[in-house]
Amino acid sequence: MAAQSSSNKEKMGMSMKHKILTVLGTGWFVILSAIVVFPVFAGLLASFRPGSELIRRGLSINLNFSEMSLQNYAYLFSGNADSKKYFMWYKNSLVLTLLSVVLTLIICYFVAYGISMYKFKLQNVILFLVIATMMVPFEILMLPLYQEMISLKLMNTTAGVILPGLCGASTIFFFRQYMIGLPKELLDAGRIDGATEYGICLKIILPITKPAFASMAILSTMGAWNNLLWPMMVYRDADKFTLPIGLNTLLTPYGNNYDILIAGSMFGIIPILVIFLCFQRYFIDGMVTGAVKG
Repeated sequence: MAAQSSSNKEKMGMSMKHKILTVLGTGWFVILSAIVVFPVFAGLLASFRPGSELIRRGLSINLNFSEMSLQNYAYLFSGNADSKKYFMWYKNSLVLTLLSVVLTLIICYFVAYGISMYKFKLQNVILFLVIATMMVPFEILMLPLYQEMISLKLMNTTAGVILPGLCGASTIFFFRQYMIGLPKELLDAGRIDGATEYGICLKIILPITKPAFASMAILSTMGAWNNLLWPMMVYRDADKFTLPIGLNTLLTPYGNNYDILIAGSMFGIIPILVIFLCFQRYFIDGMVTGAVKG
């Protein structure tokens, strides 16, 4: 009886400790979520206020409905010169992001497939170079890449913006980590059934890596859509500017068009939100699997 009583007390103690840890963990993540959501929520409220209020008071979550209206969004869709420029930048960003993400995923998938599924002499050397590339900040590569774009006559072109980032080291490494956990018997089974190496790659392995593709699609889209520094260095013509560059041009010493700036910034969140909602079912699975496999 004493042993059973001691066991029950130990179980109760463990259960209480588990509840306390759960409450503390939940509270911590609620605080983190509030910190992340606050700027977005404040920006959303600011988009319904006049730009002069934003200059005077800054971002605020004060719900003063007398100051709020749809005037900024009406101006954004009014069809005037500022509105036309905004949607031109928006279209440029959509095209650039789509090309960049699709080509990056395709190229990185094939590179990772070769590194993870085949054995060859320089396999470890190539993997080391991929990992080493991840350790080099973009700021160090900026000047050499800029000179290379000049020598290749790719300045002020979409190709000049996209090409340097097509073979992303982090994307290759993520795909590789995901694929090394897949059974190699899949390749042997495909060869026995008469499939070619390309057939195995595209018809057997590719469908299995959908979670990895979804995760990288979200992250790559965020990176390409929000990219400011490199496109700003390459593009020269205003009609080729992407949305981040275009919105940045609204901030000038001669006047700041906050009415279209804040509404346009919030409207620019939509593509990222749509991509996340489309691929969220695979996102967590892909991130967790890619992190622990291998």
